[in-house]
Amino acid sequence: MKTEVVKGFKDYTGEDAIKRAFIKEVVKQIFEQYGFLPAETPIIENEDFVKGDNSTDEAVSDIYKLKDKGKRKLALRYEFTFQLKRLMKNQKLPFKRYQIGPVFRDEPIGPNRVRQLTQCDVDIVGSTLKDDAEILSLISSILKALKIDATIYVNNRKLLNEIFEKEGITNNKENIIKEIDKLDKLPEKIVLQNLKKFNAGKILEIFKKPISYFEKYDSYSEILELAKYCKNYNIKFIFQPSLARGLSYYTGTIFEVKTEKIKETIIGGGSYIFNNVQGTGFGVSIERLNTVANLKLELEKYLVVSLNQDKKSILLAQQLRARGKNVSIYYGKPSKALEYANFYKINNVIFVGEKEVKNKKFKVKIMKTGREIILKL
Repeated sequence: MKTEVVKGFKDYTGEDAIKRAFIKEVVKQIFEQYGFLPAETPIIENEDFVKGDNSTDEAVSDIYKLKDKGKRKLALRYEFTFQLKRLMKNQKLPFKRYQIGPVFRDEPIGPNRVRQLTQCDVDIVGSTLKDDAEILSLISSILKALKIDATIYVNNRKLLNEIFEKEGITNNKENIIKEIDKLDKLPEKIVLQNLKKFNAGKILEIFKKPISYFEKYDSYSEILELAKYCKNYNIKFIFQPSLARGLSYYTGTIFEVKTEKIKETIIGGGSYIFNNVQGTGFGVSIERLNTVANLKLELEKYLVVSLNQDKKSILLAQQLRARGKNVSIYYGKPSKALEYANFYKINNVIFVGEKEVKNKKFKVKIMKTGREIILKL
């Protein structure tokens, strides 16, 4: 029997699991601070629903497909956004929901790319540009909380479409956008060659124009308006005309968050129209945040070591837990207890023996320094 994990999947234990849980809790709290309500949806959906109207998108083509005993065509969810088409029904607008949970993509793996992600999503259904600004503010709050030094890049799909129209590019728009989206993944020369297949090679030169060049496009006004609303949140972004985003359902504002620490995008999102209603949102994975978060977690953990004083050790542990401490109890030899504490990085070890119980004074060994102090109860 093979017990190793399937390629592209991981086990998380120890410090890594603690850090992931901390990041998840930070993100959850920020989502709720901005007024988003939690939602839970099935991991498995009908394949047609998962594919939706954008079945040719790269992310959709990487879905895990499966069948149940009834031979129904099913698939694992690859994100949460498409499920909003069902959740948004009969909701009072704007409907603000967040969701945290696993999503799956059968795609090539790499150092910062796995096939099961713990995705964190927020969406506002019934949104305006003002809500786009609030979403960017929420993202900024996450970056600050996790001490991530990153930059927010913004563009607009309406602007891209207007540029295409002015340049006489009327066919293969979705394919062109997919090629443009590869600019941060492939050398520009290769992207240019691919764009020439669609007679759209000149588009790359337009992207290199100064910002003032884009003022002639009507849709650029939405970039300016978004910047004005972001100013109220003290949020800044960089306008990047070559930013495209791979998913075809985006219709307005699109954005990505990048850092110099890794080449991959940390956070990505934008606005879309589902059931004739405007929405906006973004997704970020715990895995990606874990890679770039600048956190050093030192939890105050205690190990109560019972030296044939089980009842008193339990009482002491319960008293410490009542004070909000993280406490484990160890029944065994002191030397083994210290090995255990070292392995699990428990910095405070309290020995409970007959002498300590009688005097109501307990010896606490600080593992990091080797110093010993007396705890009186």
